[in-house]
Amino acid sequence: MSPNQPAQNPPFSGSHPDPAVLPLYAMQLLAPEETEAIAQHLARCTDCRAELARIQGDLALTALTVDLEAPAAAARQRLLDQVARETKIVPAAPQAAVQAQTQAPPQTQSQLKPIAAYGRSDSSSSVLSIEDHQPKRSLGRAVFAGAGWATAAALAVAAGFLLKDRQSLRDTIALRTSEVMRLNTDAAAAHQLMDALTDPGAVRVTLTAQPLPRAQPIAGVTYNPDKGSLVFLASNLDPLQQYKAYELWIIPADSSAPIPVGTFHPDLQGNASIVMPDLPKGVPAKAFGITIEPDGGSQTPTMPIIMAGS
Repeated sequence: MSPNQPAQNPPFSGSHPDPAVLPLYAMQLLAPEETEAIAQHLARCTDCRAELARIQGDLALTALTVDLEAPAAAARQRLLDQVARETKIVPAAPQAAVQAQTQAPPQTQSQLKPIAAYGRSDSSSSVLSIEDHQPKRSLGRAVFAGAGWATAAALAVAAGFLLKDRQSLRDTIALRTSEVMRLNTDAAAAHQLMDALTDPGAVRVTLTAQPLPRAQPIAGVTYNPDKGSLVFLASNLDPLQQYKAYELWIIPADSSAPIPVGTFHPDLQGNASIVMPDLPKGVPAKAFGITIEPDGGSQTPTMPIIMAGS
C-alpha cells in the first residue's frame, strides 16, 4: 500500500477510536503515530478507557486458557518471506534516496523517501498496511502467549503454596480438636467421680476381715443404687498366690444372686481400688463381700467370703 493510499482501519470513527483499533492498541501492534493519537484520546475519554480495560481483561483470560502451539508452516513461510523482502529493500533505501536527490528534479525529490519512512511522515498515511502489520502481529502474539504461560506458572506456584498452608492449618485444627476432646473426656470423668463420692443418696460401708487377723485389712464402698455408681478402696490386704485375684460382690436386697463388681490385685503395700465399674442401675444392696477367685474372676462367689459388710 502506498503512503497516499487510505488506511483500511482508520484510528478514529467519529469522536471515538474505531472498535477494531482498540484491540490492536491493547496488543501494542499499532504504528507510533496511531498509538500516540489513541493515547491522547484515552487520557480524556472515560468510555474508551473502560472499553480498553475490558479488552485487556479478555486478552488476559484468553492467554491463560489457550495452549501455546507452533505456527502453521504457511504462516511461518510468509513471515520469513516478509523479513527477507525487508532485509533486501531497507539497506538500498539510503542509496536510492541519494540518487534521487542528485538526479531527480527538485519537485520530485520529496516523493523519493525510504520505504521505512512510509506511513510515518504525513498524517494521510497514519495506518500501516496489512503486510506491514503482519510480522509485528505474529511477534506480538508469540510474546503475549509467552507472557500468558509465565502468568499461569506463577499462579500455579502460588496455588501450591496456598494448598500447603491450608493442609497445615487443617492438621493444626485437627490436633487442637483432639486435645479439646481429651480434656472434655477427662473433665467429665472427674466430675462423675466427684458426684459419686459426694452424692447424698450414696451409702458408705466399711468391710472388715472375718475373723480379724493381726494385720487388719480394711475396705470401704461408696455405692449409689439409683445411678449404679460405685467406688471401692481397700488397704492392708494380704498378697495372693499366683493366678489368684480378689473379687468384690454386691449382695442384692431382694435375695437374688450376688452381682460381681470386679477383680483387683493389691499393690506391695496392700492397697487396691475399683472406681466406677459398669453396674446395673436400680439394684439396692443388702451387703457387700470379697472372695478369692481365679485371676479372670467368677460369676458366682467361691466360699468363704473373707471380707463382708452391710
